[in-house]
Amino acid sequence: MALRVYIMTDMEGVAGVLSAADYTSPGSRYYEVGRELATQEVNAAIEGCLEAGATEILVVDGHGPGAIVPQLLHPQARLLAGRPMGYPFGCSRDFDAALIIGQHAKANTDGGHLCHTGSFDVEERTINGVSLGELGVNMLFASYFGVPTVAVSGDLAACEEARALVPEVETAAVKEGLRRGSAHGLTAEENQAYNGAAFHLSPIEARKRVRAAARAGVMRRAEIGRYWLEPPYEMVWTWRPSGGLSGRTARITADDLLQLLSKPI
Repeated sequence: MALRVYIMTDMEGVAGVLSAADYTSPGSRYYEVGRELATQEVNAAIEGCLEAGATEILVVDGHGPGAIVPQLLHPQARLLAGRPMGYPFGCSRDFDAALIIGQHAKANTDGGHLCHTGSFDVEERTINGVSLGELGVNMLFASYFGVPTVAVSGDLAACEEARALVPEVETAAVKEGLRRGSAHGLTAEENQAYNGAAFHLSPIEARKRVRAAARAGVMRRAEIGRYWLEPPYEMVWTWRPSGGLSGRTARITADDLLQLLSKPI
């Protein structure tokens, strides 16, 4: 019997990714190091899924400019990569479980590391009045297809964010931000520098924990709930202040979640 697993990936929540400026974009001095670290954490999640009986695995390279190194990816997974790529990012009702690997917490999270929502110039995004970062939206659109998000890895704040949405979800915290307090009201540049320090696990230990969480999550998939918000939808984006002016806002409405997420801002 087929057991299909969907893995959404990011980069800032990976152990050993120390900063956004140095690790997360092409041209950064340690970008290739960051890509390898991210790919190896994803491979650990794949191994955990296979141990739990997964027969098909799709990995989605969800980091903006890309993070997964194809030649290093586990051979038993397929990869969805390249741009443009939009919702539903390859997800469908064919999958039995979803994982989110390398995730950071949403903007302004107390104790987060490199936390942001989409980009560092966003102050907040809400859907139907609920503040949701990339993690929450990824869990939400998987639920659109009836797919539970069963495991999340990233910094401790991101893991706590996941459990606040779905208490039963398995998590693997691979680092913890040092600085406490919110970056609310800061500019994009100030926000990116605000929570740049963290306590990191060794990448080897981080992978062990990611593998264990993935295995447990897939095995417990029937016990783990799905995060959901009922339609109709209103999504509000608020940007950070710039040039001495308050941040602008944008409001989007739709009766269907994928239509909402796909509309231009």
